[in-house]
Amino acid sequence: MATAAVQTYLTPEEYITLERKAIPNAETVRSEYVKGKIIAMSGASRAHNLITVNISAMLHIQLKGRGCETYANEMRVSTPSTLSYFYPDVVVVCEEPRFEDEVFDILLNPIILVEVLSPSTEAYDRGEKFSHYRQLPSLQEYILVAQDKICVERFRRQENNWVLTDFQNFEERLSLISVECELPLCEIYDRVPFPE
Repeated sequence: MATAAVQTYLTPEEYITLERKAIPNAETVRSEYVKGKIIAMSGASRAHNLITVNISAMLHIQLKGRGCETYANEMRVSTPSTLSYFYPDVVVVCEEPRFEDEVFDILLNPIILVEVLSPSTEAYDRGEKFSHYRQLPSLQEYILVAQDKICVERFRRQENNWVLTDFQNFEERLSLISVECELPLCEIYDRVPFPE
């Protein structure tokens, strides 16, 4: 007989304590925190990892010496107005980074967030997660990158609206207006295997 799982809700402080203890333990799965609910993050595919590294490396090179920092995978981002914490695939901050506390592992003021989509996370990344990210006053661009086909979507803040531009051609360049960078799609997808 199956039993229903009991949902345990944690305070933000309890979540942060658990996550900080888990970081050194390679066997522990990272988790995001949405209004008291823990959401376990699954491991990433080869394509996901390649795309993340490609984007992070290009941004790091283009932003070097310009007062910006780029993080991949492990920088937690807080949306204080919704009491939630997330692990974006790539994060860019271009003013003095503001952190939640003196541990410096929870960023409060990203300018760009990138999520690489997978079948298990696409609806979450497009929907609930983006609704939380939009609450960050510093956020200017939100990038979604498909890993099973050539498709990059840029949501750019224009006053109170988010304007979508999509890129679906290997020859196109993703323009990141907030940081004056361009990422060629052929470089974003370098060495990424696509399904037949």
